[in-house]
Amino acid sequence: MTFCLGIKTKDGIVGLSDTRITTGSETTSSKKVYTVNREKHSFFIMTSGLRSVRDKAITYFSEVIENKDDSFTKLYHAVNEFGNQVRAVAKEDREYLEEAGLNFNVYSIIGGQLEEDSEPKLYLLYPQGNWIEIRRGTPFVIIGNTGFGNPVLKRSLSYEDSLDYALKCAFLAFDATRISANDVDFPIDMVVLPNNTFMAKEQRFEQKELEHISTFWNERLKNAIEELPASILDKAFEGDFKPVSQD
Repeated sequence: MTFCLGIKTKDGIVGLSDTRITTGSETTSSKKVYTVNREKHSFFIMTSGLRSVRDKAITYFSEVIENKDDSFTKLYHAVNEFGNQVRAVAKEDREYLEEAGLNFNVYSIIGGQLEEDSEPKLYLLYPQGNWIEIRRGTPFVIIGNTGFGNPVLKRSLSYEDSLDYALKCAFLAFDATRISANDVDFPIDMVVLPNNTFMAKEQRFEQKELEHISTFWNERLKNAIEELPASILDKAFEGDFKPVSQD
């Protein structure tokens, strides 16, 4: 499993990916972000699913970028082409993977801004090669291990928030997933793409650099629970406590 997250706000895009790779009983770390930065032309791809499928699709796409990148003037052009490469890998490998009991399950988050895009765009690409655009109504998307980070983002994040705030939310969503799932872990790679900068900046963080944030958040949560205006819940303790008959 993995954890990759993309967030779109009024100010740009934030991406976060863990680096944990699990193969059987073995765990390693490997980068899951692929970035292209050229003049007025910047985007990144984050993936979840079988590593072999991801690597093959990225390799094929890298060759396309070398020869045809200038023809992509809007991000959806690049998204369509990456979808084509995912389909090509599916045609080559899906049957053999399924015979081995494995699913062709590569999902991708693609974010960026190309020359003719009015603002940065964010897309979710499915294993079938089709996609949806992530918009202001639900301004984030998670692939991989989605269950633990979703509540953090749904409670705290909106399209109108700053990139700085979105980055903090992204980390807390990752941290909630990390402490709940043993297949998601540090180090993490963060990507920031402000509006009209056409430069996706990557930064890797180790656990020791960010563990003070986790500690701070845990303490704040405990304090918030203590301070909840929840006196109505005291009704649960009213009256005499009597053993419940087991008959």
